[in-house]
Amino acid sequence: MLKLYKFIDNKKYYWETWPDKDGAHVLHWGLLGTTGDTDVINDTPSESAKDIIQSEIDKVLSLGYKEISQEEHVTLLIEYEVDGMGDGNDVEKRHQLEDRMNNTLGWAGLGSCDGGSIGSGAMEVCNFVVDFELAKEVIENDLKDTEFENYTRIYQESE
Repeated sequence: MLKLYKFIDNKKYYWETWPDKDGAHVLHWGLLGTTGDTDVINDTPSESAKDIIQSEIDKVLSLGYKEISQEEHVTLLIEYEVDGMGDGNDVEKRHQLEDRMNNTLGWAGLGSCDGGSIGSGAMEVCNFVVDFELAKEVIENDLKDTEFENYTRIYQESE
């Protein structure tokens, strides 16, 4: 998977691609925090999907898009209160939330989930994001009116 970003004039854009089945490639792009647009690139009679994707990559790089290193991502934690060390239901909830965050953050171009932890009265899901405030807003909206809305806080690890 290749993720590229361009931040200009208070607007933040993402562009990403990954291989799909049967040699196809998926393109996904948009305004950071939105689901954006998606296209699937297949081989054509005159050009392979891989060559078409490379041409697209070259084009967005020439427009100023660039990768953001993992070190430049912010660690965003979603915390829940649990009894003691938690139980099997808490662990299952955490795994479901991890999957949800990978989907929510990934399709909004914001980042990904890196797992979680549980114990000592708290359960946390760890996420790496490129824009903390926007990711927090997207997560709050995504979790509203769901079984995950009872978090105690969403916070940046360095705080």
